[in-house]
Amino acid sequence: MKPARLLLLFAMMLSAPLYAQVGEHRNDLTIGFTGGYLLNRTTFNPTIKKVFKGGETFGVTARYTCEKYFAAICALQVELNYANMGWKEDIDPELSSDTYYRDMRYLQMPIFARLSWGREYNGFLFGFLIGPQLGYCFNETEHYSDPWVGKPRPNNVTQQYGKAVERCFEYGITGGVSFEIGTKRAGRFMLEGRYFYGLSDIFNNSKKDPFGRSANGAIIIKAGYLYDVIRTKDIVEKPRKRKRK
Repeated sequence: MKPARLLLLFAMMLSAPLYAQVGEHRNDLTIGFTGGYLLNRTTFNPTIKKVFKGGETFGVTARYTCEKYFAAICALQVELNYANMGWKEDIDPELSSDTYYRDMRYLQMPIFARLSWGREYNGFLFGFLIGPQLGYCFNETEHYSDPWVGKPRPNNVTQQYGKAVERCFEYGITGGVSFEIGTKRAGRFMLEGRYFYGLSDIFNNSKKDPFGRSANGAIIIKAGYLYDVIRTKDIVEKPRKRKRK
């Protein structure tokens, strides 16, 4: 499936809960902030031997909950995040004493369709989220060892050194799981695990270019705090049943 069609499919998934109100209506708006750590590894063709490169990520989150369909709570979640992506090369020390990694700093906007189960306002929620993500690389830094030789390398691939990002705009798919504890007055505390799969390349990929593929992929762990700005009135959650001794 082509990337454009895939993004269109996700857009339809996101819009469906807003118009197909067949369950219990909700009108909840939650905002907050998140921060965490990511492990990114840029995929290249021809191959560059790499390991995961760590980096920080943080940002703001807005979530609109529109419906409770049976036990599933349906929401649209939008974020604006900073993320330090890039890659770190795994250079054989027997071949060379060089070390190299690159920081690529992005502004990212994931748009999630979110389904969760549990207690809406006072208790534990477990959820899934998936959707498209847009990003823009606004800054990058290469880190070379001193001294620097530059060769030899597996497959003799060295065209990446000194080569600036040619495609700053990025798009892809992000999905993951969420664990959340809600309180009546103190807000919501969240922990999420995600994976980002890049559908675009950071370098040009025509036949005359050195790389046919150069896309980011990241494992992301985030924690956050959210607060209910608007909450649906007259929603009463059933009390938990206590086990008899």
